[in-house]
Amino acid sequence: MYISANFKYIFVKGFNVASKSRRDFIKYAASGIVGLIVGLGAGYSIAPRGVEKVTTTIPVEKTVTTTITVPERKKLKAGWIYVGPIGDYGWTHAHDQGRKYCEKKYPWLETTFAESVSEADVGRFIDRMITEEKCDLVFTTSFGFMDATIEAGNKYPNKLFFHCSGFKRSRNVGTYFAEFYQLYYLNGLMAGALTKTNKVGYVAAYDIPEVIRHINAFSIGVKEVNPKATVDVRWLFSWFDPTKAREAAESLIAAGCDVLAFTEDSPTVIQVGEEYTTRGKPIYTFSHYSPMQRFGPNSCVSGQLVHWEIIYEEILIKAYLGALPSSLEKFDIWWMLREGAVELGGEFGVPVNPKFEPELKKVKVRDRILGELSVYDLVMERLRQMSEETILFDPFTGPIYDQNGKLRIEDGRRASHDELWNMYWFVDNVIGKLPK
Repeated sequence: MYISANFKYIFVKGFNVASKSRRDFIKYAASGIVGLIVGLGAGYSIAPRGVEKVTTTIPVEKTVTTTITVPERKKLKAGWIYVGPIGDYGWTHAHDQGRKYCEKKYPWLETTFAESVSEADVGRFIDRMITEEKCDLVFTTSFGFMDATIEAGNKYPNKLFFHCSGFKRSRNVGTYFAEFYQLYYLNGLMAGALTKTNKVGYVAAYDIPEVIRHINAFSIGVKEVNPKATVDVRWLFSWFDPTKAREAAESLIAAGCDVLAFTEDSPTVIQVGEEYTTRGKPIYTFSHYSPMQRFGPNSCVSGQLVHWEIIYEEILIKAYLGALPSSLEKFDIWWMLREGAVELGGEFGVPVNPKFEPELKKVKVRDRILGELSVYDLVMERLRQMSEETILFDPFTGPIYDQNGKLRIEDGRRASHDELWNMYWFVDNVIGKLPK
């Protein structure tokens, strides 16, 4: 356990839980009051002290010159390594928006980035950022970059590294993630209510635990309001491939699916849904990562949105102030609705496209605790419950069975962090098999 008493930051069992004072911490850092805080952490401080002369005039016409110590403004340089192009309008675009936000907000921050980096090449890009671009800190933003990031941590022990979506850490390599499964569940509730064919389609990138738990959460939501509906999964084996995404979406529609969700870093599935809808064949869609509602105003119902900027703020400020723990082996930011790292909607500030609210309000369901209510109201209530400081509801609460009828999560028990991060099985209303 690591505790900074000044600002009540607690790191327990690999999780970061921030108290209400997190915003105060950021406010002080943004205003430049760093000299008071440097030294809370483990010697990663890069803010040396300097000397400045201050002349004060006193009313009795006597001038006093006083020498005080103030912090010098030294830059922190951070690099980002992206798996896709910054114009993908999905995963990489969202990360780059977080980078730009922080660079604009903090005058002490200098940033650089590399886009469309393959897994085989990431080590070379890390080397370049450290040795040529003189970065103090590097963010690697793809699951497949994990091992190379750990190797870089061993190679450059005096630098900091943070890997997104992975689970391996070391003394100078931490992990972070903005988790979407709560939002996928909420979108699943709406998908189950809106389908007329009881066939829902999902266009999926890779068969990794992150994508699988999102498909499962979405499918759990579908089943909760529509036990007859199934979720048909088609694999792309690519994060960004608009051509394959279009083919998969049209194949699912041809198979009878009238609702589509996806994990692919372009608005292609939304555009396909809009094309069919405007031609008289309504297809409901749910967007992914970035605000995509404008690509399908008559098709996009909602989606999941990310706020990487608050996670990058958290890490960068602590690195700048020397307020990181002495070892990052238990530094794992895993933030969701409660922390404000994610948001429901196809565009920021709009949880559900108003065009679809009336339809969602017409469909009634019965919850054993909430009683009878509309699907729209159920979505809003679950959103509230999962946003509370003490999370009152979790989609991965048993009983949950897999495709083979095996009980995976017992009645009343919530899945653990490790179970979610290692999930490699489908819930019982999913059609399609895992490749391995």
